[in-house]
Amino acid sequence: MTDGLFAEVPHPDEPARAGALRRHAELLKPVASLGELEALGAWVAACQGEVPPRRFQRPRIVVFAGDHGIAAKGVSAYRPEVTAQLVHALLKGSGPVAVAAAVAGAGLRVVDLSVHGETPVAEFKVRAGSGSIDVEDALTGDEVHAALRAGMAIADAEVDEGSDLLVAGSIGVGATTPAAVLVAALTGAEPVAVVGRGSGIDDRAWMRKATAVRDALRRARAVLPDPVALLRTAGGADLAALAGFLAQAAVRRTPVLLDGLVVGAAALVAEELAPGARAWWQAAHADAEPAHRMVLEHLDLKPIVDLGIRLGDGTGAATALPLVVTAARLLTDLPTHEETAVTPPNA
Repeated sequence: MTDGLFAEVPHPDEPARAGALRRHAELLKPVASLGELEALGAWVAACQGEVPPRRFQRPRIVVFAGDHGIAAKGVSAYRPEVTAQLVHALLKGSGPVAVAAAVAGAGLRVVDLSVHGETPVAEFKVRAGSGSIDVEDALTGDEVHAALRAGMAIADAEVDEGSDLLVAGSIGVGATTPAAVLVAALTGAEPVAVVGRGSGIDDRAWMRKATAVRDALRRARAVLPDPVALLRTAGGADLAALAGFLAQAAVRRTPVLLDGLVVGAAALVAEELAPGARAWWQAAHADAEPAHRMVLEHLDLKPIVDLGIRLGDGTGAATALPLVVTAARLLTDLPTHEETAVTPPNA
């Protein structure tokens, strides 16, 4: 069970949010002219508890990597060994999220939780791959707790090192299959409604994936009241670590940008583990996977951008990151009408 796993999640500073919105009404621009950027900046102010908010000093993207036994059932367009190859490519600065991180001025960290094969980022590795969730548990009881603790430790380390805005991403062949199962279990959706094209699968692979989700969902529903058991049964080490990371970031009062479906599925579980954590998260973008829309609705999160991205490695969130920085800087750097001696509207 979850008793004592996470400290109580604090609330963002609502007076700071209100103060940020009042400040927007005084800035050198027409009232409410910046649309969603105003609400986004107010969220940053609420997370920091300051008006205007501080400039971000150390945004960080953390990519959780893991393999999934279900990939052997042909649910992905990629072979299972590709995950390790992708980890090595990211560590060399290759891959979409590496490019997007460089553009956004964010640091990039990759963590191997359950990759088949050797990687140089295996400090928190729980196991090599996760169980095939259509017929067996993804993890043992000890492993799911180890993965949760790993995610918490990663969040603590990032915050302790000065990270003031975190981005969560994921890589792993077959990862959207357990993610779809978690979404269906926690939202009550039917299997066919949560199965998307993932890595670009054809119709036959889609049917195999739908069957795998159906069979895994039967097993997941039996443990639905217990989010830790749900991760053990139908998640994986990467998903469990992501859930721990997202929950602990909220405990540590640190805002997080959520990426796509896999991160979103972990966020659903994290909210069960640490109620109120979602107030510290922003949905960076709307993943093209159908299950991600269910995540956003369930968590009552509005995506910053909708670019049709279905890559869950953090690229979508990294692309949205400059908008968050801009939203905060508008509150920090833009003067008021009074400061510039410009007559305000309707004066």
